[in-house]
Amino acid sequence: MNKLIEEIEKAQSIGICGHVRPDGDCLGSVTAMYNYIRVNYPEKSTVAFLESVPEKFRLLKGSDEIITDFDSESEREFDLFICLDSGDPGRIGDCVKFLDRSKFTICIDHHISNKGYCRFNHIVPEASSACEVIFELFDYDKINTDIATCLYMGILHDTGVFKHSNVSGRTFEVAGLLINKGVPFTQITEESFYEKTYTQNQILGRCLLESIMCLDGKCIVSRVSQKMMKFYGADASDLDGIIDQLRITKGVEVAILIHETAEQEYKVSLRSNGIVDVNKIAVFFGGGGHKMAAGCKMNGAVHDVINNLTMHIEQQLV
Repeated sequence: MNKLIEEIEKAQSIGICGHVRPDGDCLGSVTAMYNYIRVNYPEKSTVAFLESVPEKFRLLKGSDEIITDFDSESEREFDLFICLDSGDPGRIGDCVKFLDRSKFTICIDHHISNKGYCRFNHIVPEASSACEVIFELFDYDKINTDIATCLYMGILHDTGVFKHSNVSGRTFEVAGLLINKGVPFTQITEESFYEKTYTQNQILGRCLLESIMCLDGKCIVSRVSQKMMKFYGADASDLDGIIDQLRITKGVEVAILIHETAEQEYKVSLRSNGIVDVNKIAVFFGGGGHKMAAGCKMNGAVHDVINNLTMHIEQQLV
């Protein structure tokens, strides 16, 4: 028996969370874990927390039951608290209060920057996604169509529809086994990955139009200001996919998307095409992620942020 199942069977109350600004792998892993416990251990009191649930992921079973108002559960204490797809406690936001009060804690992740912050840590950096890691911990016979769909969603999004370098032969094997469970893979690919709102297309267009090239065309940078977000009535989820569109610019080794979250405060997303290890850069600035996809938070004037990032990129390009 693996440690995850052992602790689930011992616990009476279980809390689950993912990282702030949840993406497909985060939503997929949280809902997969939530559904797996609810279906196979219905006697357990199980609660899932995320700061928000983007509309395109609401097709996942259990997404409407995720608690986003943490204050309503502020006094809760859990026998077991499970953190998913989160490289450090700062990434789980306000859920850290549940982590601190729980009797036993588990972290399941695939980020190479994760040093382990729970009582038990199961981190597999070579896995494509947190959902691929979780699949290996579940009993395949106890995975139904809803759970399989959640897991497939996470793998789909963290691999960029199976095109990123984090894909392995095992990733395809896992995806095939999930499809055998009845996953509506065409529907979730179209609705959650390719389909864009008019607002999302407008912001993407602005980011491409206003992007700049530097380091002899090896780096592309774009910025999303608070003013732009307000103008389009957009939220952080509307920025999904922009960094990947920047990354595929011919000749580019690194793409940078700078999202202004407050005055002189930014969320920085970094993507590499292979030569540059953007995780090292993100870690230097207090963030983390993977060799080819990472992020961090930075402060100061936007030009200083760009100069600091490109200085580190240039050092790796020499």
